[in-house]
Amino acid sequence: MLTAYIDAAMRKATYDILPDDGTYYGETPGFQGVWANEATLEACREESKSALGDR
Repeated sequence: MLTAYIDAAMRKATYDILPDDGTYYGETPGFQGVWANEATLEACREESKSALGDR
């Protein structure tokens, strides 16, 4: 059940490439303070998913 909730939230996540250093920044609407910043998009997605699971 928790996995389905996290998966649904991840479908709403947004990602941007930061122009200063080329890293990826991701956040999930509706979850204040849950964000990720990683070198690759896949790593950013995984970190976002982990941060949601920690909430």
